[in-house]
Amino acid sequence: MNTSNKQDSKTVSVVVDTLGWFDPFAARLVAALKKAGHRAALIREYATVPQGDLAFFLSCMRITPPETLAQNKLNLVVHASDLPKGRGFSPMVWQVLEGADQIPVSMIYMAEEVDAGDIVLQDTIILEGHELNDEMRDKLGGKIIEMCLEFTNSPSLPNGRPQSGDATWYKRRRPKDSQLNVDQSLAEQFDLLRVADNQRYPAFFDYRGHRYTLRIEKQGASQQNEIEN
Repeated sequence: MNTSNKQDSKTVSVVVDTLGWFDPFAARLVAALKKAGHRAALIREYATVPQGDLAFFLSCMRITPPETLAQNKLNLVVHASDLPKGRGFSPMVWQVLEGADQIPVSMIYMAEEVDAGDIVLQDTIILEGHELNDEMRDKLGGKIIEMCLEFTNSPSLPNGRPQSGDATWYKRRRPKDSQLNVDQSLAEQFDLLRVADNQRYPAFFDYRGHRYTLRIEKQGASQQNEIEN
């Protein structure tokens, strides 16, 4: 259903500067924006961002040049934390490792300081505690699409509010962050297994002079009676 008339139609850039997990969600977002009556395009290079009304910088790893930001009236980022808490890298993963089952998602205007812009929209992802990396990404990607559509389709663009409180930061995840401890049980390390990326940074452990890799896949709901028998 087209939810936007020509008068409300906006020119929107969906900017994703790194190939990765968000690619299919970026394509879905562009398709949904077009279906809603907007002029939307997926942009890979900052130098090719066109002039327009809105630009969403999603799953971007590089610092955006000022001349790129000047191309659009509004520039926005979606970050999976309750900003200013959890600025930085992989906020959903770090929160899961901290034991969180509710992941705040914040849409902010871009600012000179990373992840420091005014908050425009906030929502929450609910986790049940069994989701693996791909499933968590599915929930986050779907929520980002939902929030970007809500913002773009709004008849009056919402005012942002400044972030309040002390900022905290998450570091960039490295392969070593997926190392398991052979002296701990699987149950104790299940969240670390959950967030492991089977392709880019699989879980691993060192034992008896060798390194072993573990890749985790969900087979479906467990059948307790079968296990007991």
